[in-house]
Amino acid sequence: MLVSDFVLPNGLAFTPDEKVLYINDSRRRHIRAFELLPNGTLAKQTDRVFADLQGSEPGVPDGMKVDVEGNVYCGGAGGIWIMDPHGKKLGRIVHGAPATTNIAFGGDDWKTLYFTSRGHLGSVNVKIPGLPVPTAKK
Repeated sequence: MLVSDFVLPNGLAFTPDEKVLYINDSRRRHIRAFELLPNGTLAKQTDRVFADLQGSEPGVPDGMKVDVEGNVYCGGAGGIWIMDPHGKKLGRIVHGAPATTNIAFGGDDWKTLYFTSRGHLGSVNVKIPGLPVPTAKK
């Protein structure tokens, strides 16, 4: 067991350089960050709250992705929250569906952000591409 004090850990994401691991805790409504050592192990002493996603609207931290500039996208109260690499809230995508459950970048240029919520699938175009998902070589 690497860390045992989460209440409801849910989403996982890495920074573009894979030096930081983000883990959201849906029950505590925040995202924590852990630095990784060069050998890939978790540096527990670097544990910190990266961003607090508290809000009065429906939704908790759920699903999480990172774009090529290191901005973090995470479902949260009232939509999809966007934080810069330091955890500062840049904005929120309000899509009108209750409780974002997951998100993924896609499209030919990785600038389409797909999202699911309770019973819905939607998408929105973004300016900064998401981190591409590696594809299998044919």
